[in-house]
Amino acid sequence: MTQIRYTKDHEYIRLDGEIAVVGISDHAQSQLGDVVFVELPAIGAKLAKGGEAAVVESVKAASEVYAPASGEVVAVNSALESEPSAINEDATGKGWLFRLKLANPAELDTLMDEAAYQEFLKTIA
Repeated sequence: MTQIRYTKDHEYIRLDGEIAVVGISDHAQSQLGDVVFVELPAIGAKLAKGGEAAVVESVKAASEVYAPASGEVVAVNSALESEPSAINEDATGKGWLFRLKLANPAELDTLMDEAAYQEFLKTIA
């Protein structure tokens, strides 16, 4: 199974060959509540690690999504424009936000693995 890495802002990134899949964690979607709108980055956009990449709006709040690594956006999940609730249904599967061609794959080494992320969640509960 492909390893997922997480940020403290609750984004996940999963390497799929040379392309990384980015979205928000299951914890993040549960905290947001029902997602009603998603603003995705433009294909071709160059993102810096930690920079704003997308916006997810729910009935409770709007939340910025930050790039967990630097790179170029090569695809977006346009299905979310008509079905943003896919994030609530399957945040790390069909609710992915965008795909990123990484500028520096070593940046992933600075992120939390699943076990570390679960421990991190215990500190903010």
